[in-house]
Amino acid sequence: MNLDFTPIIAKRRVRFVDLEKSITDPSLFDDAKKAREVLKEHSRVKELLSTWDELEGCRRQLIENEELAKGSDAEMAELAKAEIEEINARIPKLEQAVLMTLLPPQPDDDRDAIVEIRAGAGGSEAAIFAGDLYRMYTRYAEANGLRTEMLEASPNDAGGFKEVIFQVFGDDVFRRLRYESGVHRVQRVPATEAQGRIHTSTATVAVLPEAEEVDVELRPQDLRIEVCRAGGPGGQGVNTTDSAVQVMHIPTGKIVRCQDGRSQQKNKEKALTILRSRLLEEKREEEAQKYAAHRKSQIGSGGREEKIRTYNFPQNRLTDHRIGLTLYNLDRVMEGEITDLIAAIEAADTQDRMEQSASEGN
Repeated sequence: MNLDFTPIIAKRRVRFVDLEKSITDPSLFDDAKKAREVLKEHSRVKELLSTWDELEGCRRQLIENEELAKGSDAEMAELAKAEIEEINARIPKLEQAVLMTLLPPQPDDDRDAIVEIRAGAGGSEAAIFAGDLYRMYTRYAEANGLRTEMLEASPNDAGGFKEVIFQVFGDDVFRRLRYESGVHRVQRVPATEAQGRIHTSTATVAVLPEAEEVDVELRPQDLRIEVCRAGGPGGQGVNTTDSAVQVMHIPTGKIVRCQDGRSQQKNKEKALTILRSRLLEEKREEEAQKYAAHRKSQIGSGGREEKIRTYNFPQNRLTDHRIGLTLYNLDRVMEGEITDLIAAIEAADTQDRMEQSASEGN
């Protein structure tokens, strides 16, 4: 590690003492939001100091072992040399862990997420692919102890979705799914293709952090809420009740329509949840664009126009174009086994952030 982080660590130790006092003060929990922020910072600083102390211990041990390796006791020297190899392998990992912990946390990492999937180019095949992606994400959620709730869906006749919007609840959901935003491209032979030709279709995925009411204020005078009869598939109850709700945000012109549930109130709540998250996303994107101008790459930009991944079914191949990763287990990926894929993308983005932070001397 070329940078001297000792002064930063000294400041963190002082801050940790203050945080320790704060979390023992019962009045802290009168403000739930502030309490969450303080507890998260306490955990982050504690982890940093623990890793730093382990790193410093390894460095001291390395110096001691190097001295022993030069000594006259051959057996002790041999043991010291073996330990030197282990320590030299351990130190870079600890240095990287320190730098990663010093990086400012990504915004909204610990929030739940709203995932919007829309069929792109390719007609019915694009809608089927949108349905496949929905199934992939819900399978991933089930396997990782996360909960999902459908917010809105527009099925098509082929069994897929023109659009499907759902919410994912659990620990660090947005951190896990944030890199899925973008254009997903599929290459395969559709079931309706008589001559076996490979077709290319697309679907777009947008992952939004769930917005809280304190993040985005929705003033009644800025909303136009209309109630109408739900239409399309969904069962007799949905089709015969005036349960569909359409909410228009007058200042931005954004419109959200929900008809998936039978309850008018439930559909209104879902529509407002989606609207808040879209408005928060818009605000975050403006901030991200300013930040991205200083970055070498934009792995985490999540632009909806950005083709991020190709799913090639004939070759059982998946390629993530942002990090140049190719896997030949597409069949397992479509069953929701995307943990390793997400980890690889997150690692690449973290490395990029670490290099940027080091170059700026943060």
